[in-house]
Amino acid sequence: MNSQLTITVHPRTLHFREPAGTSRGVYTVRKVWYVEARQADRRGWGECAPLPDLSCDAGDDYEERLREHCKATERTGQIDREAMLGCPSMLFGIETALWHLRRGTWQLSESAFGRREAGIPINGLVWMGSHREMLSRMEAKLKQGFRCIKLKIGAIGFDDELDLIRRVRARYNKEVVELRVDANGGFAPDEALERLTMLAQYDIHSCEQPIRQRQWQQMSELCSRSPLPIAFDEELIGVNTREEKANLLDRLHPQFIVLKPSLHGGIHGTREWIELARERGIGSWITSALESNIGLNAIAHLAAETYGDRITMPQGLGTGQLFTDNVQPQLHIIGDQLWASDFNAEATILSNDEKNG
Repeated sequence: MNSQLTITVHPRTLHFREPAGTSRGVYTVRKVWYVEARQADRRGWGECAPLPDLSCDAGDDYEERLREHCKATERTGQIDREAMLGCPSMLFGIETALWHLRRGTWQLSESAFGRREAGIPINGLVWMGSHREMLSRMEAKLKQGFRCIKLKIGAIGFDDELDLIRRVRARYNKEVVELRVDANGGFAPDEALERLTMLAQYDIHSCEQPIRQRQWQQMSELCSRSPLPIAFDEELIGVNTREEKANLLDRLHPQFIVLKPSLHGGIHGTREWIELARERGIGSWITSALESNIGLNAIAHLAAETYGDRITMPQGLGTGQLFTDNVQPQLHIIGDQLWASDFNAEATILSNDEKNG
């Protein structure tokens, strides 16, 4: 394609079907920026979806900076990844738009998932809420057929959360249901080891981010002493160069890392994290950061490419069902797997005025 590349930014506000409770508050709406890349008669879409108070590139001037990076990419036809190291959600959106543009289809990978021959195993996510709400949500996920449940903890008190886990384990052993917990940094350093030890008696697969990031001495001790495998998520945010990534993994050596392309360096950065982790015997899986289907489709194809057609580790890719006003491409959850549906569908992002304008 030799014609001029143009990239346009479309801000959107998405609406959650139900309030999404996290350690950083409750989300009812989600601000995203869709990136539209055009060249000749082709069009590609990407999604930039920073999380307030979490993404290293979030801020009041986000859209202005995003447009500058889009203009720079227009001029050269290439992404300047060095210049965008500190802007992972912007990088992911532009990378995805160019990936889609060059493929000419929502089928971004030549994988079993891309050929719609196989689904990707995913975990069922139980949001924070009251004891009754979380128990109800957990039971609903089990009835839907999920064999891996991820439980966000830190909202209702540790004893109540242990009770939820105890109830599940009384009915299902670890061979039937895998349990993961995500503390989102909610444990105090002086109580974390005791809590991890209490969780371990229920055959928990792993605990994400038990204490807040950037407490390397305490985190290193936890990773070496915890009877429960520890997974890093927030700890990886803002660690952008290959040297910095290798240093973190060498000093802390978690059992797992959990990669969100919008937070951890886009597509390129996620692949780099996984490569470095593999060299050190550290496991990984890929998850979304509350993107709609544009971003989720790209993350699913990235997971399918990265881990191959026989993915056994459940990924965190169920968030496309969260919004009332989602967009193409359609993705479906059947049992505990994510499946693609129509890769030929036209994007339903632009309004009629935008299409005609």
